[in-house]
Amino acid sequence: MKAGFYELDITPFIGMERPGGYIKSFLNKIHDPLKIRVLVCEGESEKIGICVLDTLVIPRRFVEEIREEIGKKVNIKGKNILISATHTHSGGPLFGLFPDEYEDAPELIKELISKYSITVDPYYYEFVKRKTIDAIYMADLLKEEVLCQVGIGFENKVSFNRRSKMKNNKVYTHPGKGNPDIIGPAGPVDYDVGVLSFWDLKENFKGCLINFACHCTTGPDGISADWIYYTENVIKKLFNEKTKIIVLQGASGDITQVDNFSLRPKELEYGEKGSNYLGTRIGLEALKIILTEDKYKFNEVKSKSVIFKVKIRKQSEEKLKKAEEIVKRGFTDEKLMNTTEWIFAKERLIADYLFKKKQTVEVEIQAVQIGPVIIVSNPGEFFCILGKRIKENSHFPFTFVVELANGCIGYIPNIEAFSESEGGYETVLTSYSNLEINTGEKIVEESIKLIKNFKPEEIPFKKSEISTTPWSYGVLGPDVD
Repeated sequence: MKAGFYELDITPFIGMERPGGYIKSFLNKIHDPLKIRVLVCEGESEKIGICVLDTLVIPRRFVEEIREEIGKKVNIKGKNILISATHTHSGGPLFGLFPDEYEDAPELIKELISKYSITVDPYYYEFVKRKTIDAIYMADLLKEEVLCQVGIGFENKVSFNRRSKMKNNKVYTHPGKGNPDIIGPAGPVDYDVGVLSFWDLKENFKGCLINFACHCTTGPDGISADWIYYTENVIKKLFNEKTKIIVLQGASGDITQVDNFSLRPKELEYGEKGSNYLGTRIGLEALKIILTEDKYKFNEVKSKSVIFKVKIRKQSEEKLKKAEEIVKRGFTDEKLMNTTEWIFAKERLIADYLFKKKQTVEVEIQAVQIGPVIIVSNPGEFFCILGKRIKENSHFPFTFVVELANGCIGYIPNIEAFSESEGGYETVLTSYSNLEINTGEKIVEESIKLIKNFKPEEIPFKKSEISTTPWSYGVLGPDVD
């Protein structure tokens, strides 16, 4: 197998919009550079590219345009390119609607989108697209024969399910730290730290893929790759600055760094200290694999995708009428405009406009095999319980579930989250998150079916010979006299 890494800077300019919410926010300083990181792998019969961007989400049209151009400029099939987001909430303006997606909208909707919502910056979009294509080209150019190393670490001190079951039989997202009305978490956490490393034939460390599930919401001050910046730093300190670290965001739609079930200080969860705490612990767990597992020569590199459509949920006329009343009142009541009520009323109106234009959305599930590892991706903020179901039903010894890849379709909860006794922020209908309630189960089903098309490459584990001769010391005793 051959592999090549490359990375380029995609840091946005100060003053650009900062995505990560439903209202406009702007970037005011730089904490650390944002990057596009690429791995190109070539096996006996196929070549694949894995691109990860320090950004909130990946627009579907971005993926389609990259794949079309790559097919012309690099000897990689466009469909074999996987593009995902780290989901940093401190990234650049690749999130929201494009100008051409609402140019025919009614004036009220235009105002709500352009003045009060996050939108894609066309200049930044083109800038990042060119950088991504260049990075894929260079990674392909730098391919060399490699040895591989794989393992699963465990880290249970930094990630938590942000949804809680409450005494009133409801589920709240972030109910408040130590709230006495909390019964317990509403879903599981995935503590796996998957690591796939690459070494040249002289056993110089070239880089690795790390798969871990936790929102990038620690928020160091300014533009930042969030906790991933610190994961990268701790590994580079041991090796060198040329080392390439690619973090594949796991199924973390309901997973963050906030422990609502304890009163541990918030400084361990936010800002500089919180980001360093989380990222460093993941980096150190990855290093256990990198420094101890055996290295092997793998050959299998394959990719396969399936695309299907799911329906968008339709809203009731009653809720839309109420939302319009709230929005219009907000224009004359500044206090109302800054409330959750107004923000989500705005979102209902935008969602209704978009629904009238399109009632379905395209979902791509992509599986990429590298030796004994299967990387299976989807384009949603995927609930952890759904990601764990995919892993439990995979016949591969190492399964990496990756969210927010090859597009963005919003939050994907499990169907139980939509029951009357559940709820939570992720189940609310917005312009961002609005798909039929069984979408998560469909993605799980299609992912499992897709994985069955692949056969894991066997790892040639070394075995000791069977011995029937006990250790001479070990047969002595007991001596009780």
